[in-house]
Amino acid sequence: MGSAELMLILGLLLAGVAVFLFVSSIFASNTDKQQLSWANNDEPVKSKNAVINFSRPLVHQFTLQHAMKIRSEGYRKRVKKYILTSGLSAELNEDEFIGLQLLWGVMFPIFLLIMNFSLQLGLSPVMVLGMGLIGFYLPQIHAKGEKKRRELSVRSDLPFFIDLLALSVEAGLDFFSAIQKIVDKAQGGESVLADEFGTVLKDIKIGASKTQALKDMAARLDMNEITSFVAVLVDAETTGASIAQVLKDQSVQMRLERFVRAEKAGARASQAILIPLMIFILPAVFLIVFGPVAVSFMYGK
Repeated sequence: MGSAELMLILGLLLAGVAVFLFVSSIFASNTDKQQLSWANNDEPVKSKNAVINFSRPLVHQFTLQHAMKIRSEGYRKRVKKYILTSGLSAELNEDEFIGLQLLWGVMFPIFLLIMNFSLQLGLSPVMVLGMGLIGFYLPQIHAKGEKKRRELSVRSDLPFFIDLLALSVEAGLDFFSAIQKIVDKAQGGESVLADEFGTVLKDIKIGASKTQALKDMAARLDMNEITSFVAVLVDAETTGASIAQVLKDQSVQMRLERFVRAEKAGARASQAILIPLMIFILPAVFLIVFGPVAVSFMYGK
């Protein structure tokens, strides 16, 4: 059997798989409302990522029902953590996240292979495989990017928010009333920490304990600073220590940590600048300084 016959059989098999997936998606008995399990039964908010907004109808049509069949607890736990820590809980659920991976990591490469065989596009199988790997990790890349953005926002706001909480508590408010004041003042802004404090207050209103609401916030942000802050607050609440003094001590600690991070970033920047200095600047300096000397030696002038 020659390579042409083998490619023909492979193309037919891939086409058959594509037709099977298309037909099974059309005749799937479960509707989108049954497939989506949003906690508040609301429609998902529009994502900031244009690829996700473009892909959502395709996911619902072709891959969502297959994503629901993946029941690995460990894998779903990792997906849930990606969604939780990146703040995408209102945009995606676990099934849609896995459906995006199947769409861009499996179906898109199969579609490319079929098109490559049918239209003789000349695409390398290695390149198609690489595009499939990138597509499979695309939701994770988006989630990690959002998590990084949230961390930068929280680290910037945390010392200032702690100072406001300390002042409010010293003025006579209890801790959660002080949080409510800060949330009201920050309403309409882009503060991730204010939004998380607002979620804490909502959790308490619907029946969660104060300790559990704070621990849930620490789990959503997944940052050492927030975990330490929540642990100190819970300990002060349990032992009856002064919340105002605890908040002042935390503010000093957060500012010190931010200063240390700034020093480290400056040290890394000074090291990174050596690379373009050695590659581009020093050769140009040597050329200007020693170029005329070299010319004079070469031509005896």
